[in-house]
Amino acid sequence: MKKKLACMLLMGTLALSMAACGNGQDKDTGAATENSVESTEGTAESTGTSVESTEAGNAGTQQESGDVASALQSAKKAVTDALGDDYWPDSEIPEEMLNETYGVSADLYDAYLGECPMISVNVDTLLIIHAKDGKVEDVENALNAYRDSLVNDTMQYPMNLGKIQASRVERIGDYVCFVQLGADTSSVEEQGDEAVITYCQEQNELALEAIRQTLE
Repeated sequence: MKKKLACMLLMGTLALSMAACGNGQDKDTGAATENSVESTEGTAESTGTSVESTEAGNAGTQQESGDVASALQSAKKAVTDALGDDYWPDSEIPEEMLNETYGVSADLYDAYLGECPMISVNVDTLLIIHAKDGKVEDVENALNAYRDSLVNDTMQYPMNLGKIQASRVERIGDYVCFVQLGADTSSVEEQGDEAVITYCQEQNELALEAIRQTLE
């Protein structure tokens, strides 16, 4: 009888010990699960912040590009308002021509506005390029090299010699401009080449001043 009672007491003690162990494990598992959820939520919040930061950066870049494009259009309008009927460029300069003819490759700029006449015997040109960071001097050098090639090749456009001689390359902040304007110079041609050059220089200065007031 005593042995039977001792066995029953021993079994009861073992049952209580197992129940206590089970409760401890459940608590540990619950705590681990809760920590895992909190960690996941933290990761999600961090990822969300990263996405928001990326989206904000993209939005900022798009806004900056839009601002540059708008500034270029405003500069052109300022030039056409200043020159009126004496603004002859009417055809867009494509990117291929900007690279092959003017020597300005795509890695040097992020936006530009360029126009020249559709009729090739006319040389009136307006070109405004927004250079990438650190590339302003490279763009300026390329346009000066192009201008020098025109000046040295006077036989190609002898009737526009004065207009070519009067052309200008000018840096305005992050923008580099090439202006070769003058439109109809017949009214001063009888006075000689110097008169034509002076007249075209005045037209170019009108254009550049309009651009400065817009971009500076």
